Amino acid sequence: MKRTTLSLIAAGAALAAVTSVAAVAAPEEGPAATGKAAQQPVERTSLLCPAPSSSELAETTYTAYTPKTEVSSDSGTAALVPAARSLAGKDDEKDDKGDKSDKKGEEEKPFLAVKKQGAPVTAEENGSGAPALIGLAEGSLAPGWSAQQTTHFTAGAGRGLHGAACSAPDTDFWFPGASTAEDRSDYLHLTNPDDAAAVVDIELYGKDGALDSEVGEGIQVPPRSSVPVLLSTLTGKPQTNLTVHVTARSGRVAAAVQALDQKVGGDWLTPSAEPSASVVLPGIPKDATAVRLVAFAPGSADADLKVSLAGPNGSLSPAGNETLHLKSGMTTAVDLADVTRGEPGSLVLTPTGDSGDTPVVAAVRVIRGKGADQESAFIPAARPVGDRATVTGNGAKGTYLSLTAPGKAAKVRVTASAGTGGGTAATKTYSVGAGRTLAADVPLPDSLKGTYALTVETVSGGPVHASRTLTLSGAAADGISMFTVQNLTDDRGTVTVPAARPEMGVLLE
Repeated sequence: MKRTTLSLIAAGAALAAVTSVAAVAAPEEGPAATGKAAQQPVERTSLLCPAPSSSELAETTYTAYTPKTEVSSDSGTAALVPAARSLAGKDDEKDDKGDKSDKKGEEEKPFLAVKKQGAPVTAEENGSGAPALIGLAEGSLAPGWSAQQTTHFTAGAGRGLHGAACSAPDTDFWFPGASTAEDRSDYLHLTNPDDAAAVVDIELYGKDGALDSEVGEGIQVPPRSSVPVLLSTLTGKPQTNLTVHVTARSGRVAAAVQALDQKVGGDWLTPSAEPSASVVLPGIPKDATAVRLVAFAPGSADADLKVSLAGPNGSLSPAGNETLHLKSGMTTAVDLADVTRGEPGSLVLTPTGDSGDTPVVAAVRVIRGKGADQESAFIPAARPVGDRATVTGNGAKGTYLSLTAPGKAAKVRVTASAGTGGGTAATKTYSVGAGRTLAADVPLPDSLKGTYALTVETVSGGPVHASRTLTLSGAAADGISMFTVQNLTDDRGTVTVPAARPEMGVLLE
């Protein structure tokens, strides 16, 4: 038999075999059958939490939670373990067996572990020894897994209530609103979840453009470690308002800035949403006494923006600050005083008619109180809630939820989980008017014990942006109106799975 004939027979046999396997394996339903992409529950997700404080007076509460879903809850793991502490640019010590930190976190007993869906868990750590945490969730506990750390201390630089939602690792971050002013000590915390070192570059932009700083290049973050970088060590001249750009040239990290102020307390400044032509900064408290907007255009073009405050009764522009011009590569700051005037609101920045769609990043610093009792927090530009967002660590008192629909009206469903010590979940649905901010009356779990999680779902209408505010007052706060604000964004509970089907044509080429 000729070689050509044998080749054709072999090809035909292979084609028949592949076709047979495809026919057996092809699902009757789903994206392969319909030809459409589908949303499927994630099977694995990571979270990283920065070291909460260097103060011996600090009291830190960690919480974690996975929402109830249709995914079977019979199996899965979700745990946070301590990360190694490292100095900026320094590798951990090594012994003759290699890097001590490579597998350390995987072998340690979990600091905080979720056991089942719908049941939040909590842990506490006091003093400066509270660790940065590295977390991994798999199986049924991965979809929507969320964690939060909240720290309270009453003396020293930055005293107040500091809160940060633990975040997923990434490679690019923007932080408008940082500072190297004399009253500020801002630390950029970089946490590496992987078994290989990450290399990070830090760029600083002031009111006149980029600042010269070779020290910020090539900072090494050792495996499964967290590194704090004092921003004032990266530049010689103090800058009141800075935009910080963090990029990982190799590996991936989580990044957050802890701002410690000698006069007005402090909080975590988390990354702004990725650069966009329009941004929303949700949830400025109604009793804010000062609001500073810091914005930056990272591209090569200037940006002209309309500034609006979306309040309970509609949108208006702050008198004297109706528009904002951003020069490319230069940080712009505007003091808006008590812009909310006794009503909760959200800032919305949109391009003016003739400015094009230049992408920008932004954040606001909010101050409550007066004189020696002032306290501050930060609200960066927020991504939309998406299908579902989750935030943990809510208490029976002092928890406030802000919902903003910058475009079309929307309907939102909010579920309060059972408490860490018991209780029954509660659900409430809200309507948010177009161009308005709703200060939602948060539903409380029945017979609540401990803290609980809030899950926000977009039911219908346009995009919704949301934030959660925690407050502490009275004797526990030493008379200061302490607060912290966290944005709510999609909790990464699902992932888009593209349609796939057998394609026999590839065998005939």
